[in-house]
Amino acid sequence: MLKKTFELAVLKSAALAALALMALPAVAQTSNNCAPRDQVVKRLAERYGESRQSIGIGQRGVVMETFASADTGSWTITITTPGGVTCLVASGQSYKFLAEALPVVDSDA
Repeated sequence: MLKKTFELAVLKSAALAALALMALPAVAQTSNNCAPRDQVVKRLAERYGESRQSIGIGQRGVVMETFASADTGSWTITITTPGGVTCLVASGQSYKFLAEALPVVDSDA
């Protein structure tokens, strides 16, 4: 349970950071944590062995992606603006590849 709470906290933090970056597109484009998407993806692959594991579309067409390495467990969450600028939102270690089923919902509730 503690692990799940921690994972949710990390995801919530990443979501809040992404929202902050969406609210400040000029800052995001000049940040040291941002670059054209193709450069970011190439660097994550070459330096960390990470490949895209998940994707989602947020407000105003911003794309959130999670990159991770099955070999090292490193992970990175990015957001990409419609203009093609990708910013690093969060990164860490101990990524686990999961495909969990939804819990059974009791219809009597």
